[in-house]
Amino acid sequence: MKYSFYTIGLLIGLSMLLAGGVFSAWRIDQLSAEREKIKEDYSLSNSVSLGLFSIDAWQDRIADVIKHQLQEFHITPSHRKDLQKTVENEMHVLVKKTVSEINRPQKSLGGKLKKMAFNALIDSAELQAQVRPFANTIVAKIASPKSERRLKRIAGSKLDQLTGQIYDSVRIANYAVTQYIYKKYQVNDPITFNKRVNQKLEQIDIILLRYVYGLAGSITAALALWWILRKYVKLQVTLFIFALLFALLLLITGTVVPVIEVDARIQSLELKLLGEEVLFQNQVLFYQNKSVMGIVGTLLSQSKPDTIVVGALILLFILILPLLRLIAKGIYVLSPKNIAQHNVIRYFTFELHKWDMADVMVVGMLMTYIGLNGILKSQLSALNIHDNSLKVVTNNGTSLQAGFYIFAGYVLFSALLSQIFKQVSPHDQL
Repeated sequence: MKYSFYTIGLLIGLSMLLAGGVFSAWRIDQLSAEREKIKEDYSLSNSVSLGLFSIDAWQDRIADVIKHQLQEFHITPSHRKDLQKTVENEMHVLVKKTVSEINRPQKSLGGKLKKMAFNALIDSAELQAQVRPFANTIVAKIASPKSERRLKRIAGSKLDQLTGQIYDSVRIANYAVTQYIYKKYQVNDPITFNKRVNQKLEQIDIILLRYVYGLAGSITAALALWWILRKYVKLQVTLFIFALLFALLLLITGTVVPVIEVDARIQSLELKLLGEEVLFQNQVLFYQNKSVMGIVGTLLSQSKPDTIVVGALILLFILILPLLRLIAKGIYVLSPKNIAQHNVIRYFTFELHKWDMADVMVVGMLMTYIGLNGILKSQLSALNIHDNSLKVVTNNGTSLQAGFYIFAGYVLFSALLSQIFKQVSPHDQL
């Protein structure tokens, strides 16, 4: 077949646009997978099971509070006065009990001699009078800087012994996972890790959006080119075939790229303990990121027959049948009339749309998002607490992802192609 200059130029232009669309779709898939992996690492490192629900995490924070209290502890004049009073009272009681014990009736000769000697040598009133200066000496010794430091060391060592006796059965596994993730992102602490992850996610989101625009731009440019050349009948079949390829690209990309992300977390929990602040941040309660094919794969991998059937039906009506429709339309347009009029080709071209549920899937995904978002907002809002001793702030990060918009774009583009098909069909009019 001899191609005119315009036909060759059109083929080159459409091929470049298609190549740009394929590259954009490939990058969208790559970036979405990278983003999902980073979010999974972030969710694992900040999982509520490693933080708010972890014995280790609470142990470390409470131990820090107590150690800080120990370091800040000093015997003030008020403490010294109370201590003096307590020591005096205890010593007065002790002297009184001792004198009473010695002066009680004695039966043995030794006891009587001890009683006689005590009363002869010691005046109980003078002994009671010595309590105050003796208590002063004791309190002064206790309140000295050296004794303070010693008491702090003793209390700190006892605290370390106590915390060492507390054992979390997942401590070793949690530590190994955390260290692996920190090494992967070349960080040493959770604050740096969270900051670096958030920066990477922001960068990926910006680049991902550019490629989504690139994919949409290539298709828009192809449609604009079609509109400009709409009067050239001989070029309509070529334009339609490329449009089918763009639709196929949208269908495949929309099913393999994540469509919805569920992210529920406790943004911050602040608890006042002994006047100190115990803080937990970015505690991920639940995270899940799924594409249409991911949903199908999950359903098919289950052992229950009903979930397998549902997964197979979604795969059939959302991917296989739309794919067959696109292929059938291409064969119908390109084939001679005797092949195009074959019953199978005609059925797949004109009748299969009755079983195509891609538009239903878009509505289903949208309703699922609205339902999940509403439920999570309601449940998480109930966890928000604001009072003097406890503050809890939750965050619902549930969102529709690039795959949803690309799949919805396929549905709209497919509907547009069905209208255009009525004008480019070389065999009959619909």
